[in-house]
Amino acid sequence: MRKQSIFFFLLLNTSLLFNAQANNEVVIDIEHNDLNNIELVNRYFYYFNHHEWEKMSNMYGNFAEFKDPSLGQGIFKQSHKQVLMKYQQLNELFSDIHDKIIKVYPSGKDNVIVEFTSSGTAPDGSKFELAICTIFTFKDGLIIKDFSYFDDY
Repeated sequence: MRKQSIFFFLLLNTSLLFNAQANNEVVIDIEHNDLNNIELVNRYFYYFNHHEWEKMSNMYGNFAEFKDPSLGQGIFKQSHKQVLMKYQQLNELFSDIHDKIIKVYPSGKDNVIVEFTSSGTAPDGSKFELAICTIFTFKDGLIIKDFSYFDDY
């Protein structure tokens, strides 16, 4: 009886998969962890766009690793206070800074890749738009790595 149950389960799943593919539907297998991390990413960008820097900085672990061209080459460890200061200073330069998520890519158990554009107005009144890709690594619901890639010249 147990073998019949397993066979029926496999047959049902295979049937659903082929049916979805026949209808040109995309079959996505998102783990519970991925959904939680995507929710955290959405909250992060909500805080960023509302300039709630303290709430955003509290989403990081005690010391998170950063790879960010604005910090220099290499990997830098930053505390909550350093993250907070970085974004407060960014906000002083670009008071209307705003990020628009283009696409979110769950990657493995703990990583989420986010493609987005950052835009705002520089102190001289000129507008800017910068394409950025960031890989967030999460542990226990906190960001422990923030590796951003963009052209900073």
